[in-house]
Order: sequence, then structure tokens, then C-alpha cells
Amino acid sequence: MIRLAVRCRPEQAEFVLAELSVLAPGGVEEVNGDGFVEYAIYGAEGELPDVGELEVATGDGLVEVVSSEVADDWADRWREFHRPVEVVGEEGETSVWLRPPWEPERPGAFEVVIDPGQAFGTGAHPTTRLSLGLLLDLHDRGLAGGALTDLGTGSAVLAIAAGKLGWSPVAGYDHEVAAIEAAVENAVVNSVEIDLQRLDLKQGLPDLAPTVVANLTAPLLEMVASQMSAENRPTTLVCSGLLETERERVEAAFAPHGLKPVEFRALDNWGGLLLEGDSPEVS
Repeated sequence: MIRLAVRCRPEQAEFVLAELSVLAPGGVEEVNGDGFVEYAIYGAEGELPDVGELEVATGDGLVEVVSSEVADDWADRWREFHRPVEVVGEEGETSVWLRPPWEPERPGAFEVVIDPGQAFGTGAHPTTRLSLGLLLDLHDRGLAGGALTDLGTGSAVLAIAAGKLGWSPVAGYDHEVAAIEAAVENAVVNSVEIDLQRLDLKQGLPDLAPTVVANLTAPLLEMVASQMSAENRPTTLVCSGLLETERERVEAAFAPHGLKPVEFRALDNWGGLLLEGDSPEVS
């Protein structure tokens, strides 16, 4: 068994993941390193993309490609790598328990079960944890409820958590077919109803709910802001995927829509931002 890992700069991670998903539709493993994000593909020799394909696909975002042989007990070690994660709100009143299917339940927590064998993450990434923490705080402030839109839903961790925390209806959008397929399966496993649709945000926004979650890179967040209008913008926006150093540019992008920063949090150089505004105008 071979492990083929691609390392890229954090700001290029979403682009690199999108390109790799075409070469590895079965999914990739994500590891957050010091100054890089690593995506790993497993397979027998001859089954994996060659290094040239990876270099072309990842383009300027590439840091390095590392190939290594995996020991015979890799399946057990792979399970050890994917541990449960508990995310607790600032007030400590509520928590979300993210776990793979083989780990036990956590009584009293809102549970999200994600199979790490699928594409697009298990929820352990700092940006997902930051988004979950902000959603938990909205819940503890009594602001959970009503419709919610999840832009760049991936494996639907945030959409599933939102549904369990009380938002309804919940809609999730992603450009990647593999992400939507994984999200549909995860929604079924977690018994949460989500309207999941494939959508390229570069072609326009869907109808946005009063609450929007957007775990996207800073350039994509700016693109989302550029397409908002007075009639199609949220009153509450939870966004992550930006680096700490990109906070001001993201806040500035949404400021013309009356969305003002309420809270900013950081974890491992990533940022999570809560913005709030008045109810949008209705023509």
C-alpha cells in the first residue's frame, strides 16, 4: 500500500482539494501542518495518479509531493488517527461530538457521525471547529432556528450540526459531485434532512437563508460578498476558511451589505468570523 501526499499552502488548500478530487474520487485524507495543508491518497502501486498529474493539477499551490510505503497494519493505524473531537461553545453550555462510526456516543452532546473514509473531511479541521463553536454560541444565545444555508458544505458536518441544533430547513451547496454524494450519505446516517445541491458559486448564489454558514477561503468569501444584494443576503453570517491575517479584507467585503463583525476567533492560524446585520430589504 502506498501513501501519496500532496502538500500545499493553506490559502491554496480549497483549490488543490478540488483538483485532487477529480484524480481521487474515492476521497483524500487531510492533515493540517505547520504552514501547509497535506492531502493524502492511499492505493496499491499502479492505482494512484502519477506525480506529474498531481503537479499539473495543483499548479502554483504545490509545496511538495511525498510518496511513502504504508505498513501492513495501516488500516488499524488509520483508525487510530481519526479520533473523536468535542467542540464546546464559549459559554460551555452545549457541545457537538464529532466521531467516526466506530467510536462510542457522548451522552448529552449533539452528535455528528462522519465516516473518514469518505471525501472532504471529518470535521476536525480548525475552520470547521471554529464554525461549530460560533453556531453553538448562537444556539446558547437562543438564536438557533429558522432556515440556514451552508455554502461549501463538503461532507455536510456544519449542515448536520445546524439541523441538530435547531435550524430548519437546512440547505447545503457544493461544487464537487463527490462532496454532495458524501453529504447525502452523512445526512442519512445522522437522520437529518438537508436539501443538498451541486452549485458553482462562481456562477451565482442560491437564495440565501437568514442564517448562512460559509467555510470558504478568503477569495471565495469575497466572491460571495460581491454577489450579494439587498434582497439576497443573510442577517447572520458565520464564516471561516480565512487565515487570521485575512480578517480585515473579509470584514471589508461584507461591510457594504450592512454585515458587521460581532466576534472573531482564531485557531492554528485560521480564523472564524461572526457577522450580523439588520433584516434585508424586501422590494
